Amino acid sequence: MKIILHGRVVAMDPAFTVLKQGAIYIDGNTIVAVADHAASPPAGFAGARIIDTGGTIFPGLVELHNHLSYDALQMWHVPKKFSDRGQWQSNSDYVANVSGPMGVIAKSKDPHLLASLVRYVETKCLLGGVTTTQGISLKGDNLDTYYKSAMRVVDDPADPKFPRASTRIPDVDASDWAAFKKDVDKASCLLLHLSEGLDPKAREAFLALQDPQSKEWAIGPALAGIHCAALQSADFALMASKGASAVWSPLSNLLLYGGTTDVKGARAAGVLVALGSDWSPSGSKNLLNELKVAMIVNSVDGIGMADRDLVAMATAVPASIVKWGALIGSLSAGKRADLLVVNAPASSDPYGSLLKAQETDVTLVLIDGRAVVGTKALMAAFGQTGENIPLGNQTRVINYGPGDPRIPVVTFAEAQEALTDALNRLPTLLSDEKAGRGVSGSKLAHAATTSQLRLALDEEHWGEFALRPRLPFANKPTGPDAVTATAAAVVPLKALKLDPVAVADDPGYGALLQGQINIPTAIKSALKSIY
Repeated sequence: MKIILHGRVVAMDPAFTVLKQGAIYIDGNTIVAVADHAASPPAGFAGARIIDTGGTIFPGLVELHNHLSYDALQMWHVPKKFSDRGQWQSNSDYVANVSGPMGVIAKSKDPHLLASLVRYVETKCLLGGVTTTQGISLKGDNLDTYYKSAMRVVDDPADPKFPRASTRIPDVDASDWAAFKKDVDKASCLLLHLSEGLDPKAREAFLALQDPQSKEWAIGPALAGIHCAALQSADFALMASKGASAVWSPLSNLLLYGGTTDVKGARAAGVLVALGSDWSPSGSKNLLNELKVAMIVNSVDGIGMADRDLVAMATAVPASIVKWGALIGSLSAGKRADLLVVNAPASSDPYGSLLKAQETDVTLVLIDGRAVVGTKALMAAFGQTGENIPLGNQTRVINYGPGDPRIPVVTFAEAQEALTDALNRLPTLLSDEKAGRGVSGSKLAHAATTSQLRLALDEEHWGEFALRPRLPFANKPTGPDAVTATAAAVVPLKALKLDPVAVADDPGYGALLQGQINIPTAIKSALKSIY
């Protein structure tokens, strides 16, 4: 089907093209041309359907860091300032509010609960205009895989034209420098948590990338370091010389450590820096909201980025880092039709309109040329039907597509109800399940629960795969501390509330941010103007 989209076009191409009255010509899943709407259409589009978006069209948002499985949880009220990751993972309050609850959900064999979780967290992304993110890890008795989301996922793209990013490495390789170096050299993109925190211990994880014998570095063009918060100017200069990149999650860093990555130094060294929301427990609900935090930190800390640079951190830059730049990340001929429309008039600032947009301003999201979520009018213009979802005082129509055939089909409303029930019954959830009582809407008593896929928690480092290198530095292992599930604090579980799907549905979100003790005062003050 051929479609012509009209609206202001912010292409995010190398020339930073902005067409005040633009037209995007789409044939199936591919953009054929981007031009002024008064220009003659390309061949074959003479009678194509014209859809006036009435807004500003951007490339779909591309996220390279999100622990999606945890995004059903509300923001953790961080009880103290930490200086590295190892200090908070075994904190009793963290266990009670984050890892403990998710550990219970991961142990569940209720197919309806799994289906509800993945449906809910993908919806949080989609409502924020995210078209590409990291995958939701699943496991079976003899299988490790990813949930087939409506979004593109960098670790398991369904299309062979998109190279797969490496996001997990076996523990044995992570502890062996030579094996890890091979992983870096053979990968197209290796997304690796690196130097999480601000103290010297956190930096040791970076220093361990150098072999003590040969002095060679396990750093190359494939390496994309997530966080890199403890790195110094010389470290970023080394990364730049090797072609490595970084992924920045400012809100999570600020909540946990009171400071964040030296993005100014990284960019000055020539390191590409993308943006990631991390996860709801200590980050933003979605990448659209993380852009606002980045905008504020940029201003308060004097990083010096223009608004278009910030937008690029969520579009063209991450697409380039994951080696998908020829296919997504900008709007031009030959690219896939991954885009979002923001309700912003042509008279507004083109880049600022996205930075300041709320979820209620996102009126359409296309992935691979298919309308996935949008206003009733725009979805109907594409001939698309779906489920009505309340969003603030508005409504969106969402159509997830065929979904994952291995997972039961649930609506968003069913997912919301089931997760609300599960989190409310956390203390007895697993015992109830053994007795045949599943979450709301479940048919657990009639389901075969022994061979079902279950959730795999990629954030907990005692699993089968590492997200962080455990390479030795000064004769001691770096990466995660030697903390195991049994060594973590034993804390009684309590009922929790489901995190609202969007800021528009979370009236207490601003107060929750203001109550965080580690966010610097100037940044808190600026956040008040948005939340």
